[in-house]
Amino acid sequence: MTLADELRAIAILDGFTDAQVAELAAAGEEVAYAPGDRVFDEGRPAEHWWVMLEGRIDVVRRVGHEEVVMVTIENPGQWAGGFRAWDEHGVYMGSARVMEPSRVFRLSATELARFGSEWFPFAVHLLCGLIVTARRIEHSAREREALVALGTLAAGLAHEINNPASAAVRSVGALQQSSDDTFSSLQRLAGEGISAEQFVALDGLRRSIDVSSAPTGVALADLEESLLDWLGEHAVDRDWVIAPALAAAGVSPAWLDRVASTLPDTSLQAGLEWVASSVTTAALIAEAQNATRRISDLVSAVKSYSQLDRAAVQDVRVVDGLESTLIMLGHKLREGVTVVRDYDDTVPVVTANPGELNQVWTNLVDNAVDAMEGEGTLTVRTYADEHHVVIEVGDTGTGMTDEVAAHAFEPFFTTKEVGKGTGLGLDISRRIVVERHGGAIDVASEPGRTVVAVRLPRHAPPG
Repeated sequence: MTLADELRAIAILDGFTDAQVAELAAAGEEVAYAPGDRVFDEGRPAEHWWVMLEGRIDVVRRVGHEEVVMVTIENPGQWAGGFRAWDEHGVYMGSARVMEPSRVFRLSATELARFGSEWFPFAVHLLCGLIVTARRIEHSAREREALVALGTLAAGLAHEINNPASAAVRSVGALQQSSDDTFSSLQRLAGEGISAEQFVALDGLRRSIDVSSAPTGVALADLEESLLDWLGEHAVDRDWVIAPALAAAGVSPAWLDRVASTLPDTSLQAGLEWVASSVTTAALIAEAQNATRRISDLVSAVKSYSQLDRAAVQDVRVVDGLESTLIMLGHKLREGVTVVRDYDDTVPVVTANPGELNQVWTNLVDNAVDAMEGEGTLTVRTYADEHHVVIEVGDTGTGMTDEVAAHAFEPFFTTKEVGKGTGLGLDISRRIVVERHGGAIDVASEPGRTVVAVRLPRHAPPG
């Protein structure tokens, strides 16, 4: 079979005459490659048009320190490159890595441009304009989408960190006064001349306080009131300071009775102040610990979400990515939004790019919250069937019309107001799930319920 005969059988040349196919074949050449060969390199001028005849070639892009497969060329007629025929600045968008013995048809971009201008001059004119315009629009839109997403995540993270950071600063600031009160009351106790046995007994009563049993709300107010009455009856000064601290620790009037039976009347004031300042100090330390632990958890969530310190492709527990995404978007899940987690613990890991999947989860959760206008139920569900791990993100918003659902995954399609979205979120999600991971993504919607389902292969690696 001649090269012209092979080209004649390729679908993209349907409509060409035999003479045109023969002229095209004569202007180019057949090139054979072995596994491991590089056909072209990312960023280099796209000076040739390549058409697959037989074999398998992966087009990869470098992401960080790794090469990530963007598309696999394995069907006769799939093509790449040649952009210089229509764009003087056209470059290869990735590098071609030969995976199996392959044969390709190679034609220079100059010849491709000549054939186009001779055979389809108007089509070439439209194509050139389309390429330039589409590149500008997509570049600007993706840049804005990235900046908006980054700004949203940064604002959310700042909001999440601000609360525990403020609590830690407040607690540490109050610790100084609490520590001073502790040492001052301890000094007064020593001045009252209580015995070592009495102090040990007082300290034992302090240690017996169970902070976990402390009441809240109305019960706390009632307890504080009863402690104020007891302190007033025993002529203890500064009851407005001692009573709230002891009530917050769950101290009862019966406990105060035991203290009164342990200490002389002259030492009761100093003893209770020492206990009150001690429990306050412990509470402030616990608050500062919880706040700093929360900040540490947020930093860990950011690292998990960004995947900056991990390999591009790895075994992934989808629940980990979903949880880190929910944390990152925590500022949008306040008040009116109820999050329901329906995770199947038996779901296996999948081989995937976790950073890219996190981008999908972010788009889906963000869209769901926007659809509910900040009030409703967000349901995140995982389960597995025979061939796939399934992730569902559902909301109780108004739902999509049939027309919107039909176009939801198209580039630049959006129902949001101008300035609130570029319409790339679901398109990017589709590309990541379908093209990069060999999965599927679809949407089912009705009034009051919309569910976007992502299906990832259980065993096949992405690419």
